[in-house]
Amino acid sequence: MIEPDWPAPARVRALVTTSDLGDMAGEAGRRALRAHVPAEPQWLRQVHGKDVISVDGNPQRVGDGSTSREPGTVCAVMIADCMPVFFADDEASVVGVAHAGWRGLAAGVLEATIDAMRVAPENLMAWLGPAIGPKVYEVGEDVKNVFDEKHFLANRPGHGLLDLYGVARAKLAQRGVVRVHGGGFCTYSDRQRFFSYRRDRTSARMAAAIWLT
Repeated sequence: MIEPDWPAPARVRALVTTSDLGDMAGEAGRRALRAHVPAEPQWLRQVHGKDVISVDGNPQRVGDGSTSREPGTVCAVMIADCMPVFFADDEASVVGVAHAGWRGLAAGVLEATIDAMRVAPENLMAWLGPAIGPKVYEVGEDVKNVFDEKHFLANRPGHGLLDLYGVARAKLAQRGVVRVHGGGFCTYSDRQRFFSYRRDRTSARMAAAIWLT
């Protein structure tokens, strides 16, 4: 497992599973994860959108981000090339996680998570977890046109390489979240640690989980 290297308060705990722990889309993997978190994670039905929900006493589970203010409540998303983004505030009063592929980034899932935290952006920090990296994430011109060109490197006619981490950092900065950590992974290239949908067309997933103690 990977624990974020960020200066979050001690009450904030977070982790991202690797392929060694198993497939988080399956029961065996989820049972393995359960030994490392304080409660059953609040799983979402992810739809590559921007809806972010509070999982504190809320039965709604369709969305691509969640927040919690309750100790022991585990916010979680599943990933296999899309980027998980953790959020925490300086007072450890709230945590959140967003599932941010290019569609979610374009829709505004990071901005929606910031709004759902209900904390001044300057009091928030973020950590960018394992995602497909900018050296290998090839997309078409249709995706290029959604984002600032500085995050897109043309590599052949009609295609180019997209920097999800760069897009995320820019969007966070635009909303006033300037303390951003992580972002040095590549799920596609690191076959030893990560599942990758783009590489293997697999249904297997890792999990990104965050909670307050």
